[in-house]
Amino acid sequence: MARFIYSLCVVLLLPVAVIYLLWRARKQPEYLKHWGERFGFFGHLSRPANGLLIWLHAVSVGETRAAQPLISALRERYPDHQILITHMTPTGRATSQELFGDSIAQCYLPYDTTWAMQRFLRHFSPRFGLVMETELWPNLVAACAQRDVPLMLVNARLSEKSAAGYAKLPALAKEALQGLHAIGAQSQDDADRLTALGARSPSVVGNIKFDIDAPENQIALGKNFRTQIRQRQVFLAASTREGEEALLLDAWSRNAPVGAGDTLLHSPPLLIIVPRHPQRFNDVAALVQAHDLCLQRRSENNAIEAGTDVLLGDSMGEMFAWHTLADLAFIGGSLLDFGSQNLIEACAVGTPVLLGPSTYNFADAAFEAQACGAALAIIDADDLVQKARALLHDAAALARMSEAGLRFAQQHRGATARTMELIARVVN
Repeated sequence: MARFIYSLCVVLLLPVAVIYLLWRARKQPEYLKHWGERFGFFGHLSRPANGLLIWLHAVSVGETRAAQPLISALRERYPDHQILITHMTPTGRATSQELFGDSIAQCYLPYDTTWAMQRFLRHFSPRFGLVMETELWPNLVAACAQRDVPLMLVNARLSEKSAAGYAKLPALAKEALQGLHAIGAQSQDDADRLTALGARSPSVVGNIKFDIDAPENQIALGKNFRTQIRQRQVFLAASTREGEEALLLDAWSRNAPVGAGDTLLHSPPLLIIVPRHPQRFNDVAALVQAHDLCLQRRSENNAIEAGTDVLLGDSMGEMFAWHTLADLAFIGGSLLDFGSQNLIEACAVGTPVLLGPSTYNFADAAFEAQACGAALAIIDADDLVQKARALLHDAAALARMSEAGLRFAQQHRGATARTMELIARVVN
């Protein structure tokens, strides 16, 4: 009965979904493309000739990047299978194209109506399916069970906030979780919250994001940026969310940190802002200019000028380059209540990290990074700028944080191998 009511609500909300797509298309025209896929029509996509296909769902950019090590391992373990990756956002789809090109198939996962999910599974007939992180689709789970398609939740995380949301629909959440063939949780806390909602014996395998290797071309790009700015220090605001840039720029203008060492006192650090969502690039550019700061945009592809106050990272897929360049990084999504973006990429290349109070999406990683000295907590924008100033004056402290970050990232690798073992147990 719970799923019947849910299914009815999904159908009634389809017109709202169409309106939402049109609204998002105002700033991202890509939302106007591939509508048929969102409603379960895939006639333009063919299945592999041998019929062997593995399907993985990664809703957007973060999940797609996290899937890199897993997709590499799947290719090695199942070389005769085609891999299909599904998304819900155009940025996720673009990231998939950037990372994998045409070597894997891509499409949108349809909205969770019974008939659309049945059409999806009938068309592609995957050998098994993998859903990244926290996506629970009750009709998809039920359709997989009806067609005997093993479905697993991998790299699973469930914050207290999300768990409270699912707990409002206990019967529906329990049915979906118990319909999964296996769950690979990032941490024991995630596993405990999933179990409380009805999951059967989730395994703790760790966070696959620790297994992502920084691409050599991105490291080289970051070093090239560094040669352009010479000895000037760099403070990076990575993956910022709406509202955070204004707070940061206000504090930066009031109390901008200065460089470390006498030779740099008259050369303040370069502030780099990389917004999380590309549709906000122009808005952030206007915000920087409103603060009377000299702005340069990465998309202009010019050498970084000495007089630039703020460099806007209005590009996709270059976060490792920005972290390689930076002396210190603030991780966006943590200053306001967004739960934080990925701090693991910064630690992986030895970039010291500043984190705001909201870290529920990376609760364990954030706690452990602070405990080992790789990250430092801040309470608000003024505290962020003041701590940044102090650290940029303290080369020894930055070096200690960098070394701690590298150790922290290395010690947590191995989740991909454990996830592959979990998959093998189910598939075999």
